[in-house]
Amino acid sequence: MDRRNWARLAAVPLLSGAGLVGPVAPAAVAAPAPVTPAAADELYVSSKDCAPGGDGGMDAPYCTISAAAAVAQPGQTVLVQPGNYPEAVSVTRSGTEGAPITFRAVNGPDGLVNVGNTVNGVVTGAVFTVSAVHDVVVEGFRLMGTSEKPLVLVDGSHRVVVDGITGTGIRAPGTVQVTGGSGDVTVSRNFLSNLPGSWPSVAVDPGVTGAVVVANQLAYGGVLVSDAPGTSVVNNTVLANCRTGVDVTGTSPGVAVQNNIVRTNFSRQACAIPANATAIAVSAASVEGTVADHNLIDPISGGALYSWSGTAYQNLASFQEATGQGGHDLAADPLLGAQTGGNRAWWPLDPASPAVDSGDATAKGVTRTDFLGNPHSDNPAVANSGTGAGYHDRGAVEAQGHVTDVPTNLVRKTGTDPLVVTATAVPKYVWPVDGQGGSIAYRFGGDRFWRVTDARALDRSLRRAGTACVEIHTSFVGFRDYGTGSTSKHCTVVGAHYAPVAPTRLLDTRAAVGTATTTPVAANSEVVLSIPNIGEVPATDISAVVLNVTVTKPTAAGFVTVYPDGATTPSSSNVNFVAAETVANLATVSMSNGKIRLRHTGSGTVHLIADLQGFYGRQGSGFKPLTPSRVLDTRTGAATPIAANGEFRLDLGAKLPADATAAILNVTVTQPTANGVLKVYPDGTPVPTASNLNFVTGQTIPNLVTVPVVAGKVLIRNASSGTTHVVADLAGYFGSAASGATQSFVPLNPVRVADTRTAVGWNPAGPMTGYAYARFWPTSIQTPCYWACPKPTAAVLNLTVTQPTAAGVLTAYPYGEEAPAASNVNFVAEETASNLAVVKVGASGEISAFHKSSGATHVIADQSGYFIAPA
Repeated sequence: MDRRNWARLAAVPLLSGAGLVGPVAPAAVAAPAPVTPAAADELYVSSKDCAPGGDGGMDAPYCTISAAAAVAQPGQTVLVQPGNYPEAVSVTRSGTEGAPITFRAVNGPDGLVNVGNTVNGVVTGAVFTVSAVHDVVVEGFRLMGTSEKPLVLVDGSHRVVVDGITGTGIRAPGTVQVTGGSGDVTVSRNFLSNLPGSWPSVAVDPGVTGAVVVANQLAYGGVLVSDAPGTSVVNNTVLANCRTGVDVTGTSPGVAVQNNIVRTNFSRQACAIPANATAIAVSAASVEGTVADHNLIDPISGGALYSWSGTAYQNLASFQEATGQGGHDLAADPLLGAQTGGNRAWWPLDPASPAVDSGDATAKGVTRTDFLGNPHSDNPAVANSGTGAGYHDRGAVEAQGHVTDVPTNLVRKTGTDPLVVTATAVPKYVWPVDGQGGSIAYRFGGDRFWRVTDARALDRSLRRAGTACVEIHTSFVGFRDYGTGSTSKHCTVVGAHYAPVAPTRLLDTRAAVGTATTTPVAANSEVVLSIPNIGEVPATDISAVVLNVTVTKPTAAGFVTVYPDGATTPSSSNVNFVAAETVANLATVSMSNGKIRLRHTGSGTVHLIADLQGFYGRQGSGFKPLTPSRVLDTRTGAATPIAANGEFRLDLGAKLPADATAAILNVTVTQPTANGVLKVYPDGTPVPTASNLNFVTGQTIPNLVTVPVVAGKVLIRNASSGTTHVVADLAGYFGSAASGATQSFVPLNPVRVADTRTAVGWNPAGPMTGYAYARFWPTSIQTPCYWACPKPTAAVLNLTVTQPTAAGVLTAYPYGEEAPAASNVNFVAEETASNLAVVKVGASGEISAFHKSSGATHVIADQSGYFIAPA
């Protein structure tokens, strides 16, 4: 017995049979899920990649933030990509409570978002003006403004959040100014300064109520609260320039001043006029209901620690005794680190600082994460002395232990959509923490922009089956410093489901269908065929199409190769023919841009016909491969040939589950007494005009058929004036997950993976001889999966026999099992014959091929995809 190996023969996709039929509109298919996540809730802005007249989608972003601001709706997020935006933005549209309009700078691996006077002095007022609106969030921007104007002005607005802003005002009434009777405004996690230091970095003006100033780092200018009752000034780090750090003036009762770090000399030395450098001041009309506690004040400037109701207190003991406030305050060096982070700066906190694990977790306005987006951390080396949880730090930045690692991955997600993958990143902290933290940037293959979030998992429904990859960057400083964090890339493979359509003629060069003329295809030339949208499914969302490709009226021998537009011409073939022959074969063709190519290789001319049978995409049915079994042979037993223009009802109920939707059959015509066609179609339906097999008298010819089943039954019609025997082998079925049909299809650009003539996948070169077996290994896309890539569970191979010296059959089946009675390619001496084969792989992941012939035969195998099991 001759045993050889077809090494690493890649698995191939399943195809369904199709016949010749006139143009028919494709059947409607349910609309696919959105490709971009939550697209309706997002507007994109990119100064680098914008499209004039863009609609704000990922593929056509706006050029300016102002353009998005003019149309943003409640619940939408305006994602502003890194770059320079020399504009002033006026926010005049409101969100709703629970569905704000959010303007978010997507600072990440590609850089920062700079807004305002980035190039020249085009901005004369505030960079962001939020006026007479409500439910608006502005976060993450680096702003550059003009002298004596705020960078952000919140005027007469409610439920507004200004978060993560970086910028320097120059003699501004406030780098961020809240005014005009605004209410419930939060100013959080910003790094702000106001030069030269006599003006506040955050100003809360008269008439404002319920403002929260929390987790900010403020340089030179501090916080000024004027006639604004109920303001919270919590967990800020203030380094003033010999001026008051937190100044509560006028009538501002009910203010909370808690957990702040205050140093009133930025240069960390005594001030020339210490009387101007009070750390925290509360006017007489503001002390009622006001709370001051858990603050850490650096006494280095020589200024009073407190001015309370007009009285200055140089030390904590006298302040505590006189006012009953500040019971947990500290007067000490806060041990702040040097400013770091470049254009989005911050001051780190030394783990040995007295601010560590000593704050009040219950203070009004405390944020879930700190200035850098990290959770509250418990330093094991420091005794917990805080209130509440006991380990919240004072100031804006929480001291952290180093990060051990950030496990990341990309996996297929189980569910009804086979194209969904889940990217994960799980930052881990050495010290105990009270929640999640860190910033994670994900970018899936094909995406233009990063998605920056704190989410540990991010789903993506891909456009097409194949390789899915994601880049993941993590940061524990909010991407303020690009030298920190970690990076990784992961890939996996996803498959698509099959959706049949009403047979549709897409190409017929005899009738100018799909081409401009009726001229036959010349020697060594191509036809570029555009695939139409199918129902509501865009052609660009189709992973692969299933076509019956027919060659007719060839003037010389040759072959046709069908492959994706944009790909390199492969060495494979789909239809082999000789002069004057009409021959068809099925092809499953990968798609990327809505077009495919049909290349004629030969010395003559030929007409081409292509009929669409179905496609692989997001919707449809899964597949279940079976060990091939013979389910019909009219030559055996009491069976008789199918009569002229007669039908045979094939009952597959014993082989298929009750809810199977379609069967994969290798159907062979043999011993026909006249020319004709064979049609295979669902039981109980009208006879179609399409055919699956064309045959001539005395010919034995197979073709693969995917046929819908009704109650497990199909009809086989002999459209001929003579009789014919029919053989059918079952290779698998489509259906629901409940029926066991859970596998999906991964298309590949066609590639020749075995050729006994040239030793491709075969060593040494030479034909299969006699009753011989071969063994080979279907392989998947060579993808750098984090874990093992999903392995092929079934291969669909276009098997070609050429130069046979005697008649015979070729059968492919799971390795390790007995060779079945089924066949895939029937051939006669000196004939080149091809047929598609759907082959389940064996337990070892291998496939066997059995050559049953008294002669020698060369064998070729071409690959266009494979099936995979669910995750």
